[in-house]
Amino acid sequence: MTDLITEQATAAASGAAATEQFRSKQRTENTSADTERVDTLVSELLAATHDIVRRHKVTYAEYDALKAWLIQVGEDGEWPLFLDVWIEHAVEEVAGESRKGSKGTIEGPYYIPGSPRFAAEASLPTRDGEQGTPLLFQGQVRAVDGTPLSGAVVEMWHADNDGLYSQFAPGLPEWNLRGTVVADARGNFKIHTIEPAPYQIPTDGSCGKLIEAAGWHAWRPAHLHLKVAAPGHQLITTQLYFQGGEHVGDDIATAVKPELILAPTPVADGQGREVTYDFVLDKA
Repeated sequence: MTDLITEQATAAASGAAATEQFRSKQRTENTSADTERVDTLVSELLAATHDIVRRHKVTYAEYDALKAWLIQVGEDGEWPLFLDVWIEHAVEEVAGESRKGSKGTIEGPYYIPGSPRFAAEASLPTRDGEQGTPLLFQGQVRAVDGTPLSGAVVEMWHADNDGLYSQFAPGLPEWNLRGTVVADARGNFKIHTIEPAPYQIPTDGSCGKLIEAAGWHAWRPAHLHLKVAAPGHQLITTQLYFQGGEHVGDDIATAVKPELILAPTPVADGQGREVTYDFVLDKA
């Protein structure tokens, strides 16, 4: 059954879902482009590309291969995947460079807003008999000055034990392993879930062709995605990884930071693991 599900979680299906989700986000946001900013960024991007062509003596055969690949990326709907895997981490570093609170990292292409909302201690939605090691993820949300943030919102989503995300792979309930938890008056929260598995980004589409051609691997380490927010404070988007986990040291998305690595310990009854991780939010 696992093999069948994995085979059906194609690049085309994931790409289409990620593209539609991004378009939906764009429709709800007012974005405008500053002409001088566009001129600067695009001109420098083109100049850097020209420099690569000249330094490496790019041939017409290589140029045509690039054109064909770029066209295929669009046809596969894999631009969100490509940008989020290889570009977003640099954008996030710039966005967070002045932040004094918790570290953030990339959102990735698999976020879906509007997940089910729960009280301060909750279990993420799962299937009957959900496979994976039980995990209690708990902590406190507070301001940089140490003030607990009452009613802070902790949104979590992650892959299952097969490395698949609900709404991006067939056969999974809509909100499987996705939920929004509202912290208590002291900013405390407890989330019961399972530990996710490492996973390959889809390799049957254009991004997979690039990975194969360059001799790279396609793996991301196991991780929890989170968005943490409180009124009057900056939203944190982050991912948390597991100490000793496979590919923590060579994540294809270059999103791992030392501050984001968890070290869970066995729970008292031996049924799973637990970890405490606090979030510190900057003023907006």
